[in-house]
Order: sequence, then C-alpha cells, then structure tokens
Amino acid sequence: MVDTHQTFVIVGGGLAGAKAAETLRAEGFTGRVILICDERDHPYERPPLSKGYLLGKEERDSVFIHEPAFYAQARIELHLGQPAVHLDPAARTVRLGDGTLIAYDRLLLATGAEPRRLNIPGTGLAGVHHLRRLAHAERLRGVLASLGRENGHLVIAGAGWIGLEVAAAARSYGAEVTIVEPEPTPLHGILGPELGALFTDLHRERGVRFHFGARLTEIVGQDGVVVSVRTDDGEDHPAHDVLAAIGAAPRTALAEQAGLDVVDRADGGGIAVDAALRTSDPYIYAAGDAAAADHPLLDTRLRVEHWANALNGGPAAARAMLGQDISYDRVPYFFSDQYDLGMEYSGYAPPGSYDQVVCRGDVGKREFIAFWLSEGRVLAGMNVNVWDVAEHVQQLIRSAAPLDPERLADPTVPLTSLLP
Repeated sequence: MVDTHQTFVIVGGGLAGAKAAETLRAEGFTGRVILICDERDHPYERPPLSKGYLLGKEERDSVFIHEPAFYAQARIELHLGQPAVHLDPAARTVRLGDGTLIAYDRLLLATGAEPRRLNIPGTGLAGVHHLRRLAHAERLRGVLASLGRENGHLVIAGAGWIGLEVAAAARSYGAEVTIVEPEPTPLHGILGPELGALFTDLHRERGVRFHFGARLTEIVGQDGVVVSVRTDDGEDHPAHDVLAAIGAAPRTALAEQAGLDVVDRADGGGIAVDAALRTSDPYIYAAGDAAAADHPLLDTRLRVEHWANALNGGPAAARAMLGQDISYDRVPYFFSDQYDLGMEYSGYAPPGSYDQVVCRGDVGKREFIAFWLSEGRVLAGMNVNVWDVAEHVQQLIRSAAPLDPERLADPTVPLTSLLP
C-alpha cells in the first residue's frame, strides 16, 4: 500500500505529466502530488500547435489540458516556470532552478523532447524558427499570417510530420513554401517510398515546392534578417523565414546527471525503462517522449514521440508508481491533418522490417487503408480519409496472425472477419 504521507513528484508539465498527476488522484492517492513545469503556462497539448491553433481555427485556451482551477481542486502543487536542474537518487531529492529542494518517495520523469537545431551559419538571424512550445506556435502563427499578406516565402528544413503540417498551415495563409529534404520523399523513414510520394503530390497540388536530396548549409541574412538559404548542392532559395523541422531529441540530461540508464542516440535515445515504465532506479519512472520502453507486444525497445503515447503512458506510469502491476503495451498511434487529408497510423514498421505494402480502397482518391506486412502479418496500418477503423487495424497488429493479402486488400471483406 502507498502511504498517504508520501510525496510523488512529476518533472514535466506536458500531457504525460499532467495526465499522470490526474491519474494519481483518480486512483485514490492522497499524498502530496507535485508537478514541476519549466514553462510558465499551465500544462497543454502539443498537436494543436501545428494543427488547429496554428491554422487559426482554435483559440489559445483550447490547448490546455485542464482549467487552471483543476490543479488546486485536485491538490496538485504546481511549480510553473521552474526547471528541475539536479536529481539526487540517493537522497531522493530534486532541486529546482530557484534553489528549492523537493524530496520525493516516487518520481516520474516526463521531460519530453526538444527540437533539434540546425548546425549551420545563420541560425541566429531573426526569422529562424522551431516549433515545440506554445510560445513557438504563437510566434509562428503571426509570422505565417504576415507572410501570407506580403507574399513572403517560408523555407522548411525537413519533410516530417511537423514540416508538412506547418507547410499546410502556411499555404492556408497564402505564404510561399519550399521544403528542403535529404530523402527522396516526405516521411521516407516512416512510410517508405511506397506512400511517401502521396504526400509529395498532396502538397505540390497546393503549391508547395520540394527540394529533395539536399540539406541546408547556410541561412543567408542581411541587416540581421533572413533573405535566403543555401543547400549542399549549390542552390539558393529565397526566404523570409526558416523553420527547422528536423526532428526532436529526448530531454535526458536530468536522467544522465543522476546516473540513470539511457539509450544511445543511434538507437533512438531516451531514458531506458522496463514495461512498467520503471527506470534503472526503482523509485524513478519515465513516460512520454523521453522514455524508451521495453515494449511487450513489439518485443523491442521503443521511444514514441506522439500524443497518444503521452496520453496513455502518463497514466500507466502513475499506476505503476502506486504499485499496480503494469505492462505498457499500447500499439503506437498518431494522426495528422493536412489540407483535406486526415490520417491515422497504428503500429511500428521501420525500414527493413516489412516485405510488402498492401492497400485497400482508392489510393488515387486518397481514401484507403495501407498495411505494412512481414510474412503476411500486419506490422502497421495507415487509414487515409477512412474513419472508425483504427481499432480494427490495431487488433490485426495484436493478433500477429498471417493473413491473405488479397482478402486484406479487398474492401468488401470486413476487417473484423480477418481476425482470428
């Protein structure tokens, strides 16, 4: 049993941290719950930052996970605008930036990730952006509106999910957009060449220019502001603003300083945790973007940087902290909205893991489901403008049963009938 006089501390004010705090109370924990947030804003969700909020379709208040009053009502002590700067596992204490020392009985690291920086000349110029925090989105929203009014040009480094979603938002404001991407298609490492081209066509139809097979080598400025970018193949592209969308790195500094096991960057990085989201220290847990977990279903160590993982991983860690028997085996899931295309992706199919891609539906009309298979078994599925099927796709992944590809591709065959 958990002693009601215990103190549970959560470092990280994103979705994983906030949902963990909420779950502790929902599960009946009556001790102290302390939530440490290095941002001054109350905990918020990140998907709207590149979707509805950036597009101007959602108001600022819509991004927050709870009303501010919730935390006081739930007796969750918030430390806003205070980074955790030192962790002492032996003493079980966390020190904040202002010197405050907080003792804990159980600790959850939900420290998230930070956008990777461009290591090239010119990144200090006005007009170079990243998108990770609410303040970034607020600034970028104004920039896109201004570019649209003035026929300005945005160059995006990286054709991943963030790069593509911002490109769609920028075009909705009327801005000119060029995406520079070293791979031959967008989302190449996630969707492979088979379906990456779908997103090339989608964006080109809306006026986005792609420059594949190249990287930025310099951001050129004049009077302190961006005027163009250069790529490693010798080309110049006009630019008024630049977005670095080249991925995110897990925030593991606190864990490393404390001597916890972390995963090598070459293997995806992150704080190493078991299936119960417990770190190498039995009193410390990790969840969300920063955690690299042993995944019981997929039989691999996996770090997932998506909303659903934070939404479900935070509560799972909270229950584990309370002594419940937890085996966190959620099928990885994410979604994206770009123009009139909405999609959901479930599963895990990195390059080299699959031998076939099967589609059911009309790819040309962008109304279909794609399945990544290995020896007939579904590793991952992506539904594009087809709804209410993600749960069935995940059931097929969980079953690990070999399927007939022809029946899988036939839209007249219900997905549920393929389940063992």
